[in-house]
Amino acid sequence: MDHEIPILHAPTYLPPQTRTLRALSSHSSLSASPTTYYAGLAIMGTEMVNVDEIPFPPQIAITTKPLSLLGHGITDIEIHFLQIKFTAIGVYLEPEIVGHLQQWKGKPGNELAENDDFFEALIAAPVEKFLRVVVIKEIKGSQYGVQLESVVRDRLAEADKYEEEEEEALEKIVEFFQSKYMKKNSIITFYFPSTSPTAEIGFATEGKEESKIKVENANVVEMIKKWYMGGSRGVSATTISSLANTISTELAK
Repeated sequence: MDHEIPILHAPTYLPPQTRTLRALSSHSSLSASPTTYYAGLAIMGTEMVNVDEIPFPPQIAITTKPLSLLGHGITDIEIHFLQIKFTAIGVYLEPEIVGHLQQWKGKPGNELAENDDFFEALIAAPVEKFLRVVVIKEIKGSQYGVQLESVVRDRLAEADKYEEEEEEALEKIVEFFQSKYMKKNSIITFYFPSTSPTAEIGFATEGKEESKIKVENANVVEMIKKWYMGGSRGVSATTISSLANTISTELAK
């Protein structure tokens, strides 16, 4: 069971807008088959990965680089022996990230899952990162926004990095989610470019246009990354374990 009460994740809603681009296979090679575009994302390959019955594409492209699904899991909580699932999570990274993690080559996944230094290096690696969070149990956007704010604020305060600039950045995030209603299959995305310490947060739900907000405070961005990819303190233990096992396998190649 995952610790730190999670909120958000469910089957994936795929907005109707579609375009055709060059397709990229799961091994990053170009293919002549069409790539569908969903909510601005190039969805590559036809074989979906099911995360608690929610389909995740094995590869997507935000810019020109294909990002691979290297980790996935759920957020949940157990109450009186009843498991309540909140969200399904997919972590997409440039396959080249393994080149930045060579010092852990040969380590088994279960060992990496408990090594916070490994996840610090993963988060710091200069590669594109993308999180796709699908809502399983509907929730008010205000609840999710306040939870994210609380977690990030506490971690910033602990690291003595919580100042007025961080407070303002978090207030904008809370405001962004305030009016949203996250019904089942709604999607929250976090895009972290490789070239700047910023983040783009997106929200898509059936029947409404996707909305986005840019976060430019590096300290806030760092703690959002750590919330989802932060090793032993990550919001989803299943996602952390999946990331560790997948990268361990890739390092062994």
